[in-house]
Amino acid sequence: MGKTVLPDSRRSPRYAGVCTFCRYPRLEDVKQGRVDWAIYGVPFDGGVTYRPGARFGPRAIREESQYVKRYSIEHGLDVTERLSLSDAGDAPVLPYSIKGTLEAVSEFAAGLGEASHTKLFAVGGDHSIAYANIKATWARRGKPKGGLALLHFDSHLDTVDEVWGEKWGHASPFIRAIEEGLIDPKRMLSVGIKGPLNTGDDLAFAKKHGVTIMTYEQWHRSVRAGTGEVEAFVKTLKGAEAYLSFDIDCVDPAFAPGTGTPSVGGFTSAEALTLLRSLKGANIVGADVVEVLPDRDVAGITALLAAHVMFEVLCLDAAQR
Repeated sequence: MGKTVLPDSRRSPRYAGVCTFCRYPRLEDVKQGRVDWAIYGVPFDGGVTYRPGARFGPRAIREESQYVKRYSIEHGLDVTERLSLSDAGDAPVLPYSIKGTLEAVSEFAAGLGEASHTKLFAVGGDHSIAYANIKATWARRGKPKGGLALLHFDSHLDTVDEVWGEKWGHASPFIRAIEEGLIDPKRMLSVGIKGPLNTGDDLAFAKKHGVTIMTYEQWHRSVRAGTGEVEAFVKTLKGAEAYLSFDIDCVDPAFAPGTGTPSVGGFTSAEALTLLRSLKGANIVGADVVEVLPDRDVAGITALLAAHVMFEVLCLDAAQR
């Protein structure tokens, strides 16, 4: 079982020292034992189709994560007692090349920690970067035939074939991952989908390939009815290795204004955390949180929420150990 050594916040102020994700040690400073999670930034937003600026997301999330503490009341555990966690720095990016960046990020991630043990957590950056971390995670899990399961939280399906002639933007990571066999669409759940579409055909790929789509309204109705549809989906996975991708724009812009493609009528901050906790029992083997745009943020609340999303995902893994 891993363990993370943190600075004592009652001796060393949270606003002092080197700024890392949640004050976790830098990967190169972890002296003993295996690292369970390598958390790294991907400062890239060359794949956006509306407002740019998510390239500054990792820096903002690091800053706001300084006040993320170590013990989860809801899970009843200290993540630093169960997991060895580290900040692995930022992946290299090529600002003028989406595909080149994704290849560079995947190669960078492949070299973090121990390939057979260390899980990868990418902090974006726009949603195109999910493809790179999924590819690296899939390779680390032994390239499972049929692909990984996917738990996807978003306002958008991100299965558009191309936008403006580009096939690797933030609207397309999952169609590319499915095409390459990295993700099993029949074990893919997209939760929080909402807002008007360009055309009804935007749903066609997901429906044809067996993706389970749960709009925000469907999720809300299931909660009121007590049917536990997300929990039921997790049970169908039967412990299968699952990747978790969280686009911050699934949260209503009233609670997460700092994003490039805001969509109204979504999760509150509290609902988003409750939703993540409902995944307890899922076998999370890799993750990302993306689309934080600091210039549109208010008092850092979107970056702060993203930092807590990251913590909740780590808690899911810690709870399994």
